[in-house]
Amino acid sequence: MIDLIKRTMLTGLGLAVMTKDKVEELGRDLAEQAKLGESEGREFVDNLMKQSETARNEFETRVNALVKKAVEGLNLVHKDEVAKLQGRIDALEDELKKHEHASSHHAAASHHGV
Repeated sequence: MIDLIKRTMLTGLGLAVMTKDKVEELGRDLAEQAKLGESEGREFVDNLMKQSETARNEFETRVNALVKKAVEGLNLVHKDEVAKLQGRIDALEDELKKHEHASSHHAAASHHGV
């Protein structure tokens, strides 16, 4: 019966979305219901905790991959690219100001007959 319950829980999101405390509590409850001895019960809970961590990591990996794929599909610009473009804009603005200042200074000098 315990094996059936374990397999059933592990087939879905079950252990991946449960908190560690809930997994431990569930393991203790199942061990009591199955009338496992203390060492068997502890081993069962430990095994359930390890499976929970594995399920959680696999779930997180899958979700991250799906999110990454979805974001890439949106064709969004990365913040590093925006920062790089902003730097280029700032440099061009500085260069433009230098040319404007030089032109206005040159125009003022020729206007005064210098």
